[in-house]
Amino acid sequence: MPMSFEYRGMLINLPDFDRERKEYFEHAAQKKLVVQKCKGCALLRWDPGPACPWCQSLEWTWQQVSGKGTIYSYEIVTHAIQPGFRDWVPYPVALVELDEQRGKPSPDEGVRLITNVVDENFNPEKEENVGIGKRVEVVFLPVAEGVFLPQFKLSKEQPTERVWQFQNV
Repeated sequence: MPMSFEYRGMLINLPDFDRERKEYFEHAAQKKLVVQKCKGCALLRWDPGPACPWCQSLEWTWQQVSGKGTIYSYEIVTHAIQPGFRDWVPYPVALVELDEQRGKPSPDEGVRLITNVVDENFNPEKEENVGIGKRVEVVFLPVAEGVFLPQFKLSKEQPTERVWQFQNV
């Protein structure tokens, strides 16, 4: 039976054959953030897929990660294309680099996820609080019975690098 749920007015359908995404949501339902770990080269990867982008191995397993990371880049969405997000604008979307595997397989690479940045009530974080270099941690937004969507919120941890923010002039 396919996994289907509605999120912000959009129907999300994960068919049984979409093993990668279905299992990802099964872990998220247990409040675990997971990424794929290649059995060939042992590197972590995101977005889920059948083959390792580094060694092309088709063998992998799920690896739970800490859910802590740093905002690598971000944008503020001011015009929502999806109707379900129109009441959210403006809202931040960030490229979060997880703490695991920073700088691997090369100094300019790491495990990075695209995500919303939310506050403690799962509302969009205020634009003035978001910046490159800010520390974040995973939270799990309940979207349907037994379905949780990993999102990120600002952490109380101090940034380890210089924070950069877009300045509206």
